[in-house]
Amino acid sequence: MFVDTHCHLNFDSFANDLDEILERAEQAGVQRILNPGVDLASSRAAVELAHSHEQVYAAVGVHPNDALSWNEGTIDALQELAEHPKVVAIGEIGLDYYRDRAPRDLQMRIFDQQLLLAESLGLPVIIHNRQATADVLHKLEEWQMGLMASAPMLADRPGVLHSYSDNEANAMQAIDLNFFIGLTGPVTFHNAPELQHVVTALPIERLLTETDAPFLTPHPYRGKRNEPAYVRIITEKIAQLRDLPVEIVAGITENNAGRLFNWPETP
Repeated sequence: MFVDTHCHLNFDSFANDLDEILERAEQAGVQRILNPGVDLASSRAAVELAHSHEQVYAAVGVHPNDALSWNEGTIDALQELAEHPKVVAIGEIGLDYYRDRAPRDLQMRIFDQQLLLAESLGLPVIIHNRQATADVLHKLEEWQMGLMASAPMLADRPGVLHSYSDNEANAMQAIDLNFFIGLTGPVTFHNAPELQHVVTALPIERLLTETDAPFLTPHPYRGKRNEPAYVRIITEKIAQLRDLPVEIVAGITENNAGRLFNWPETP
């Protein structure tokens, strides 16, 4: 069975045919879909969607590009949302120095607050990083050191670097901190040899499959809207790169997701 550990189901791109999207995912063998928030409103929507659809789970958080939406009540609202039993992570959180839609000091501040929230709740984090690797890894290293004393169970499964696009050395640094590495559509692109090398070099027990739909559509559908059913294509590409049967890779990445997000096993 396949798992899409990052998909924005409540984005407008899916507003008119969500039921069909979920049906195609089920037909493709996708048994779990994790839908992260990017701000308070989308986090609420993610929880509502998870509540009404058995195969959908939610993460709640404020994305760095939405940091200007943060106010005094945001952290308490996120904590309340995270009490829902189908919320399995805090995210999507992190730093984005590419878009720079919010001041970096504000991005840092709300990143810190959400890491502390995850720690207090015992929930892993879903990390967004764009051109901010040094600062992201520094923050996560500091946080992980604290977890080892305050929340050792979470320290074993602190989170995932979502839609990884960096080099092998930085991936291994994150893995040394017990993080997982999320792989999306670009791993299937013909012009992505460095990323494909990373896929073959990392321990498979630390890899996750995700679409980031509606973005980052894998080949051969590149340029069209992405959807959870296409996580199968990503899994097949990982299997090809590692010279393993797709069933083996699907099983390992499904187990990896279960270890990280602690959701019920599929029947």
